[in-house]
This record gives sequence, structure tokens and C-alpha cells, in this order.
Amino acid sequence: MNKKFKRYTITSALPYANGPIHIGHLAGVYVPADIYARYLRSKGEDVLFIGGSDEHGVPITIKARKEGVSPQDIVDRYHNIIKKSFEEFGISFDVYSRTSAPIHHETASTFFKKLYADGKFIEKTNEQYYDEETNTFLADRYITGTCPHCGYEKAYGDQCESCGTSLSPLELINPKSALSGNVPVLKETKHWYLPLDQYEDFLKEWILEGHKKDWKTNVYGQVKSWIDQGLKPRAVTRDLSWGVKVPVEDAEGKVLYVWFDAPIGYISASREWSKRTGKEWEPYWKSDDSKLVHFIGKDNIVFHCIVFPVMLRAEGSYILPDNVPANEFLNLENDKISTSRNWAVWLHEYLSEFPGKQDVLRYVLTANAPETKDNDFTWRDFQARNNNELLAIFGNFVNRTLVLTKKYFDGKVPSRHELQDIDKKTLDSLRTFPEKIAGSIDRYRFREALGEMMNLARLGNKYLTDNEPWKIFKTDPERVETILNISLQIAANLSIVAEPFLPFSVEKLLGMLNMKPLKWAVAGSADLLQANHQLGKPTFLFEKIEDAEVEKQVQKLLDTKKANEAAAPATPQKEEITYDDFVKMDIRTGTILEAEKVPKTKKLLKLKIDTGIDQRTVVSGIAEYFTSEQIVGKQVSILVNLAPRKLRGIVSQGMILMAEDKDGKLVFVAPEQPVSNGSEVK
Repeated sequence: MNKKFKRYTITSALPYANGPIHIGHLAGVYVPADIYARYLRSKGEDVLFIGGSDEHGVPITIKARKEGVSPQDIVDRYHNIIKKSFEEFGISFDVYSRTSAPIHHETASTFFKKLYADGKFIEKTNEQYYDEETNTFLADRYITGTCPHCGYEKAYGDQCESCGTSLSPLELINPKSALSGNVPVLKETKHWYLPLDQYEDFLKEWILEGHKKDWKTNVYGQVKSWIDQGLKPRAVTRDLSWGVKVPVEDAEGKVLYVWFDAPIGYISASREWSKRTGKEWEPYWKSDDSKLVHFIGKDNIVFHCIVFPVMLRAEGSYILPDNVPANEFLNLENDKISTSRNWAVWLHEYLSEFPGKQDVLRYVLTANAPETKDNDFTWRDFQARNNNELLAIFGNFVNRTLVLTKKYFDGKVPSRHELQDIDKKTLDSLRTFPEKIAGSIDRYRFREALGEMMNLARLGNKYLTDNEPWKIFKTDPERVETILNISLQIAANLSIVAEPFLPFSVEKLLGMLNMKPLKWAVAGSADLLQANHQLGKPTFLFEKIEDAEVEKQVQKLLDTKKANEAAAPATPQKEEITYDDFVKMDIRTGTILEAEKVPKTKKLLKLKIDTGIDQRTVVSGIAEYFTSEQIVGKQVSILVNLAPRKLRGIVSQGMILMAEDKDGKLVFVAPEQPVSNGSEVK
């Protein structure tokens, strides 16, 4: 962990090019990655910071099909929006590439052929769903059906988004093609698989033993769970027309599976950077003195901690990631961010509606980052953090210091004279901040690092307020010189330690201080500004955000919610049943006696329900909407004669009835007034 590295390779998850960037992406991946890259550059480290658009996969082809355009049209549109947004927001990529680029297709093909030639794949012929109307083999996301675990009727062929269970298409009940709506048939097809199970011993030694102490607990825990359950071979090819063609014989109509080709995009982007700059790319990927760090969201943990490392290991010439500091998810106004419902704060819209306020969003997303658990963004918190922290503390300190120096000393740095105890304590404290901030960043604790940076601004603000130079200038101008000299030294230090977090504000601050950017090595010094140095013109670093601006954004979200509710059609009527079918269902009223979260799941609650007949266990996928405390004692309707099913090792004996609103929220179907448990619902 304390190894000295010669260079750093930093990757950020490739955003999917079927929509713009929103604040969830920024908080989870791009802001922390950019902070880390900027910090390392300030330390004088050799950094390659990689980004790019992920442009293959089924969702892009579905979107293209719906809009009647080509997949290339879709990715061109969103790649340009995403790239421009990142540039304007100050994400300091050394290269921002794309997986539809020829250099990526070449790189991914070469990687596949190396593993193929070395016998690293296994070949399997199996049955896959096929849509006879469209003459298409159906990838997992082209198939929908009923989840066999929780009964959710809109589950995909790879995952149920209600209970979170990973699925295979063959597990779905009543599968349908997303292309035609028809029932698909099974047809034989051949694919190549990466045998993850053959690498379990390697993964246990490398991760479970080697990274237990230095990887984040959420990352380590998820990886351990996957390994403990036993790994299986994973297909690396798919029957599709859009993507990197499988570069071997007998592979007509097949492309590399997007999960296989996308992480290779980091390597192809590095090659693109090499061609542009003339620098060698291989040392960043193949030298033991290089540190590889993947910044991702939690939904990508398995790919970056298990699948991609196995790919790199199988190829044989690449280094493995030193760390994968994945974040959890960010919610918006107490609701899950949803691109399909337009429930998001889109970066390109924010940049247009809040010009010049990139750093405010960077600050709020870092201060409220979902580093260890899901967190929430609200516009009121955004306003409060700007007005009460950036403006009232950081900006206020800098502005008062610069204005007083201009007023009393014509904008020139005054000399420092004999120090009082308060001066010595302040300077001693100043020297400790760079190391504290660096230590937090080195451990990927960016919220903690930001807090320490703001504590330095608080130190300056308090020092200036406690000494009140405006009250003593007439009687003791020499004392005022010392006070303002020390305050200016703190401001100069802020220009170093705040740059990774607030690059646009620091650029303005440097202009006010009439300084060139300084490296991290000199941070903590009380001699960054020499006496008589001419300062620039004082201006405001931050502006107040008014209630009207925030109310406009809140109203925008409310309008979105109303539009979604108005536009959402009711679910179509199901197939007709007879009265005899209906009366087979035994629905009773019951009371929830106990409720607890099912371990290692996001959506499942284990309930103990008094049905009037007995007390029984029911597993329900409602944990995202209700806490255990909220529902204990609540009366519900329960289907008691549903055949028992095992969910995550728990036998579930029934199903509680819920109504799903148009926005996806769940509401209990329950009697208006209390009735006896066991009362029949007819």
C-alpha cells in the first residue's frame, strides 16, 4: 500500500452513449476521479487520466430502432453532448475516446485474438432465444418476462429490477421478445466463454487476501460475495450486428459482448493518447511501477474487480488494478434517479442554467458524495452549501483579506512582524492541513478531504475575525500588517489545496493573488507571498443563490413528475380468466408482526405476518420504499395459498398485495378500517 509508484493510470467508467450525463454519474465516478487526478498532478506525479464513451450494447440498438435511425447516429449524438459537458465542467481527462473508433475495434480484436490463440476461452453451443419475426437472436435485454423469484412482470433476461436478482433468459416465466412482443423460440448458437471459475484461486489470493485492508468495504464485500457463491464461465460474444466483430472464423453475425469490449476501451484510449502525444502508452499498463486505479459506480464492481482483472491476467502482459474505489448511488430529492422518467439533474442543462457555477456543483457533490452508502441531492441543500459554506466561509475570508489589503496597503503584501501566540498557533495549524488533506485523498476519502480544505478556510476566516484588523489600523498599523500577511498566506495555501476540488474558483483566486499555480510540495508554507508583492483586483469568488433559482429547479422536477404521471399508460389488461380461476386465490387480511432486511440484498424484506390462519414468513421486494419500522403493525392483504418459493435461502409462504403507481412507487392494498386477521378479500 505504501509502494512508491513512478506513474498513475486513472480510469473512469465509460458513460453509456445513449443519454447525457447526470449528477449521479458525476458524484459516483467523475468528480472523485478528477479530484484524484488533479491532486496527483499537483504533487508532480506522472498521470494518465482516461475517459471515453461506451458505444456498444443492446440499449443503444433498441433506442436506434425506436427512433428509426442507425446506432451510429445515436452514439454520435450523445458522445458529443457528453464530451462537451465534461470539458465545460472541468473534468481534466488526458484523453476522452470512444469505443466506436477504429482504434478501439482494432485493440479489442487484438486482445480477443490473443486470448483465443492462447486457448483461454471455452467454446459452447447452447440454446438461445430467437425472434422468428425479426430473424434475430435475442440478447438478455431484448427479453422480458416474469421474475421467478418475486413475480415482477417486467424483469429483463439478465436481471430483475424489482428484487435485484441476477437472471438468465431461460429462467424468465412467460418470456417475450422486446423487438416484436412475440414469444421467442429456442435455437442453437455457438459462443465463446471466459472461464471465470478457473481463476477463483487467483482472485482469492489477489483480492480476499491482498486487498482486504485497503479496498473500500462496499467493494470488498460485494466481490467476496461473488467469489463465495462460486464463479461461472461468462460469454464474451453475442449474436448482434452492432459492436466489435468477433475476429475469428465461423463467427458471422457475432460481436464481442459489451462487458468484454468496454473495459478494453481504457487501453484503446491510451493508445489514442499515445498517437496524439508521441508518448509511450505501454508503461502505464504494463510496468509494475505504475498504479492502476478504476473509478466506477457500484453497479460496475463485478466487472472491474473480477471480470476485467481475469481478462488482464489471461492476456498476461498487463498490471492489475491497485484499487477500485467505487461509490454507491446518489438519489435526487428522496427519489431514485431515473433517466427513463427524466428524474435527474442533467449536466448540460445545469451548465446552461447556472453559468460559471461549475465549482458549486462539484463542491456539493463531493460534500454529499455517496462514498459508503446511497445519499441524496436536494436543491435546498445545494443552495445552503453555496450560501453558508462557499460564500460565507471561503469566499468571505478571501474577499475580506484582499479588500482590506487594498484599502490599507494599496494591494501590496505587507510585511510580517513580531508574532503573537495567536499568530504562531495559526501558522502551526496551517502547516498541518496539506498532509491531512493529502492523506484523505490518498485513501479515496474525498468528502473528508474536502472537509479539511474547508477547515483551512474556516481557520483563515476565524483568524481574521478574531483579530479585527479594521479596528486597530489607526492605532497599530504594524500589527495589521502581520494579520493581513498571515491571512494572505492562508489564501495562497488555499489556492493549492482547493484546486483539485474547485479548479475554476482557484483560477480566479490566483488572478486576485497575482500568482502562478504552485505545486503541493510547497503547501503549508507561510512564505508563499513575499512582502511588497502586488496583488490583483479583489472580486467575489462565489455568488449568493437566491430562493427563486432553487424554486425554479424544484418546480421543474415537479413538472416532470406530473408529465410522467399523465403520460404513463395503464398496464394493458392481462389474458381473460374465468370466475373459477379467480376464486382459487385465497386472499386474506393480515398484520405484519416483524420485518427485517434480507442480508446482501437491496430490495428484499423478510416479513412475519399474522394471517389469522397462522403466522408465516413472506419475502417481499419493498425495501426501497419502506423501512422495517414503517410497516411493523401495518395491516395488509396477503395471497395465502401461493405455492411456497425459496428466495435467497428463505422460504416465502405467500405474497402481499401492492399497487404500483405510474411513477413506480408501491402502495399497500389494505382495508380502510381495521378488520380481523384472516378476513377474506373477495
